[in-house]
Amino acid sequence: MGSKYTKRYTEEFKRDAIALVDSSGKTVTAVARELGISSESLRGWYRKAMADRGGGQSGELTSLALSRVGLSES
Repeated sequence: MGSKYTKRYTEEFKRDAIALVDSSGKTVTAVARELGISSESLRGWYRKAMADRGGGQSGELTSLALSRVGLSES
């Protein structure tokens, strides 16, 4: 069963994790594993950051962003 406790991360931690994905060339899953966090959490932060940066319309990811989150264009 899942835990009732939800881990909260600081905005600074989220920014650093997103920057690590951008600078390392590694996938979100690989970076999340290294940091010991959920890949789904990091994927969500990354997608939001891309939308906030104007990397496409909200909910739309570039090919590079899709590859970083471990997806491919359909």
